[in-house]
Amino acid sequence: MTRTRRTEARAARRGSVSAAALIALAGIAGLAGPAAAETTLRIGTVLAPNDPMGQGLEKFAADVKEATGGEVVVEVFHNSQLGDTTEMLDQARAGANVGAVTDVARLSAFVPSLAIMSAPFLFDTYEQADTFALSDEYLGWGAALEEKAGLVMLASNWYQGPRHALTQKPVTGPADLAGVRMRTIGAPIWIETIRAMGAEPTPIAWGEVYSALQLGALDAAEAQPTAIWGAKLYEVIENVTKTGHIQLVTALVIGADTWAGISPEHQKIVRDLAVQDGRYASGLTIELGEKALADVAASGVTVSEVDLAPFKEAVSGVYAKLNLEEEAKIVKRVLGE
Repeated sequence: MTRTRRTEARAARRGSVSAAALIALAGIAGLAGPAAAETTLRIGTVLAPNDPMGQGLEKFAADVKEATGGEVVVEVFHNSQLGDTTEMLDQARAGANVGAVTDVARLSAFVPSLAIMSAPFLFDTYEQADTFALSDEYLGWGAALEEKAGLVMLASNWYQGPRHALTQKPVTGPADLAGVRMRTIGAPIWIETIRAMGAEPTPIAWGEVYSALQLGALDAAEAQPTAIWGAKLYEVIENVTKTGHIQLVTALVIGADTWAGISPEHQKIVRDLAVQDGRYASGLTIELGEKALADVAASGVTVSEVDLAPFKEAVSGVYAKLNLEEEAKIVKRVLGE
């Protein structure tokens, strides 16, 4: 018996009592109860509710509810309420009704080509990343992800902004990062990028970054402007150097088991809205990013421009090291470069 039929059978067994109760109530009050949701999707993020990703998810939830007449409901969980990103992905793969906003590089453990989305100094603008995220080549990798990992990418155009270096001492070039323990995401493309930039990559959960910097367990971190402000990292660092070494383009992902419980009609609605609201959230990222950096500077942190040429040269070997040279060519071809 399939899971859907088992669910229907359980519902039928419960239905005799609940239906009788509803009929009695309707007879007394003349009211009909609301239709139950076909599916509830639980989507988590490690970021704060006021982050553009959080705001985008809330809009996504409202839009899905309206467009499906309440038959698909999205519940949003902020501030790592469902765990850190890796934990949420593990839960989704295990069959739990959990989804997440994740950097695509984490998914490259299953489909290595996906790492290109987080490659250093690859995209110059959000529009380029958005175009590539909807290309046939990229969507093909997404289909492979469902087959190999049981994860469905609803959209991969949720832009969180350029990642900058957050340090206690000024940084003018890669040499200044020698020996610096810098928090980064625990995926090979991030680790090798930070190592090539001169620092010592140190992957830990995002929710632990503030205290690790405060206590000196970390010397540095790297983050996008809205996250620097949202996580109050300006309280525990002295310098932000605008390296923009990676454009953080993230994906909205859910487990394949949960996705299979949604009708094809509603699947299309949810996917279309995920792309649409990804653009909404990304617009907020761009709009609020400069303001966030201005607020960080106003708090007393030094925000500096830097010559990017030495950093670009330093990370140039990362593509070959991780066998992403062919993927880089695909990106350039899709973008007409």
